[in-house]
Parts: sequence; C-alpha cells; structure tokens
Amino acid sequence: MAEPPGAAAEEAWGKVDAAYGDNGPEPALFMDGARKGSVVSRANSIGSTSASSVPNTDDEDSDYTQEHYKESYKDQRRRAHTQAEQKRRDAIKKGYDDLQAIVPTCQQQDFSIGSQKLSKAIILQKTIDYIQFLHKEKKKQEEEVSTLRKDVMALKIMKVNYEQIVKAHQDNPNEGKDQVSDQVKFNVFQGIMDSLFESFNASISVTSFQELSACVFSWIEEHCKPHTLRDIVIGVLHQVKSQLY
Repeated sequence: MAEPPGAAAEEAWGKVDAAYGDNGPEPALFMDGARKGSVVSRANSIGSTSASSVPNTDDEDSDYTQEHYKESYKDQRRRAHTQAEQKRRDAIKKGYDDLQAIVPTCQQQDFSIGSQKLSKAIILQKTIDYIQFLHKEKKKQEEEVSTLRKDVMALKIMKVNYEQIVKAHQDNPNEGKDQVSDQVKFNVFQGIMDSLFESFNASISVTSFQELSACVFSWIEEHCKPHTLRDIVIGVLHQVKSQLY
C-alpha cells in the first residue's frame, strides 16, 4: 500500500532534525554527502578529461587536406618541370640530329675518330664551317651572275646596233654600190697601226720581261685612251682621203 505524502515528509524532517539536533550533526550523513560529492567531482573530472582528450576531427581533417594539397601542388610542379626539361633535351637532341643529317660534312666519315658518334662540338664546328663555305659560294655566284648580266646587256646592245645596220641596209639597198675597196681599208688600218707603233716603240723597254710588261701597261693607259685613238683615226682618214682624191 502506498505511503501517505505526509508520512514521507515527516520522515525526511526527522532525518534532518536528527542530523542537526542537540546532539550535533550525524557524521554518517556528512560521510555519505562527501562520498557522493567525491563521486560527482571524479565523474566531472573524468568527463572533462575525456572531452579534452577526444580529437577535433574537423580541424585535423582541414589540416590534412591543406598538407595534401601542398604536397600535390609540389608534385605537379616537379612533374611539370621534369617534363619541360625532358622536352628541352629532346628538342636539342633533335636539332643536332637534323644538323648531322643536313650538313654534308657531318655525313662524311672522319677516319681520325673512326666509327664513333660525332660529339656536339664537332657537329657545331662542321656546321659553322659549312655555313661559311655557303656564304663564300653565294658571294662567288653573285659575282658570276653580275658578270653574266653585263654580258647579256652588251649582247643586247650589239643586237640593237646590228638590227639598225640591217634595217638601214634594207631601207637603202643601193648604198653599198659605192663601197670602199679592201685596199683602202687596209691603208686606213696600216696608218692607224703605224701611228700607234711610233708611240709604242718610244715607250717600250725590252731589257727584261717584267719591265716590258710594265711598259706595255703604261703605254696602253697613256696612248690608248678613247680621245687619243679618235684623233689618230681622224688623222689617218684625212691622209688616205687626200691620197685618193
């Protein structure tokens, strides 16, 4: 049967009165309270220690993610640098292989090194020598082309002159009837040569071949100028004309 509420209250007050009555507090009550407080304090301490010892998983996951990202970024940069360096080395090797295939002197066997593979220094030196050779050949060919162009220009001028002569002869077919005889032509040529020989004989020394050569060149430069030859030819023509008429 359930105990009345009044009886429970009286029993509780009875315990309090017994503990704090005239005879003083009951030691057993304090022992029981101390024991309970110690248990509560120890439980709180254990709970606090346990709570502090539990790792913060969110912070550690964040730190791990950052470290992993740093390591991954470093690996990516290292791989990219390695790939770039390998591409550079491959490009250099391909360049040397192309030079060795293009430059003819690199393909010729050098008996001083036998069948060994050509070093990079030898390939570069042979390439430089070949480029210099090509520059010389180019300059030589340019000079030859310039000479040929001058020859072509001279031939074109001669062609135009001959065409004019032919055209003049066709326009005046009777012009050649009063031609000068071969004897007269020879007299003109002989007069020109005699006049040149006079100055030539006066200027030439034959003591040695070297001196003769030097005198010939000097005579040509001095007595074979265009205006000098023109004056000689005009004088000879006047002389021959006076003999004929």
